[in-house]
Amino acid sequence: MSELRLMAVHAHPDDESSKGAATMARYADEGARVLVVTLTGGERGDILNPAMDLPEVHGRMAEIRRDEMARAAEILGVEHHWLGFIDSGLPEGDPLPPLPEGCFAAIPLDGPTEALTKVIREFKPHVMTTYDETGGYPHPDHIRCHEVSVAAYEAAADYRLFPDAGEPWAVSKLYYNHGFLRQRMQLLQDEFARRGLEGPFAKWLEHWDADKDIFADRVTTRVECAKYFSLRDDALRAHQTQIDPTSFFFATPMDWQQELWPTEEYELARSRVPVELPETDLFAGIETDG
Repeated sequence: MSELRLMAVHAHPDDESSKGAATMARYADEGARVLVVTLTGGERGDILNPAMDLPEVHGRMAEIRRDEMARAAEILGVEHHWLGFIDSGLPEGDPLPPLPEGCFAAIPLDGPTEALTKVIREFKPHVMTTYDETGGYPHPDHIRCHEVSVAAYEAAADYRLFPDAGEPWAVSKLYYNHGFLRQRMQLLQDEFARRGLEGPFAKWLEHWDADKDIFADRVTTRVECAKYFSLRDDALRAHQTQIDPTSFFFATPMDWQQELWPTEEYELARSRVPVELPETDLFAGIETDG
């Protein structure tokens, strides 16, 4: 029990590869145990890669997304656990339609909270990562992922809650991912302009108030992980139904990213150990038990 352990909680397969993937790959490479917990199967995800928009894919989405997740985990060098809830889909329309019956975001909170508490008590992570209260963006599963993660972080340490889920375990630190920062997009867009090229982020930046980068204001922790950016991108491409390999995700040359913005960003949301902010290590302040 002397190794460091990190648990990353995500709503759907592919989320782990677009949010904190290089950090996970770094810690796994350095000898920590890293477990990704995916709360839903991503069954209702849209096919965003035209090359995969095929009848045989539509008929096997659940199976294909499981295979994609296994490849991504192997690339990142992490362990993986499915929590087994049903993807809610992203409702569209005005007014929004009701969520599908029995989906993750529509069922009572206690069920998934107990299920995640059990995994926490079994894996015994020192650190958990998840989404903030906005979900990063307002997908109902992302918001519910936040709610379940925070509830399970608290419940796992409380012997009175979910006694059938194992012996209590107090996770030392809980972080929120903050990967989509306006500052980062603007910096990379400016580099394209400096070189006389058209950058891929113009439309995003047009609709983003330059004076309001609320996520950047919340960052407490920047983890150096540039060495692992290529693994991050390989893991993202493994989710072939969700990621178009020609998309803007891959438009910025790797050496620019590594030089200009070599970190991934987090917000320390809860801590049971003393901390000094800002941090450069998710495990800062944690002493292992062996």
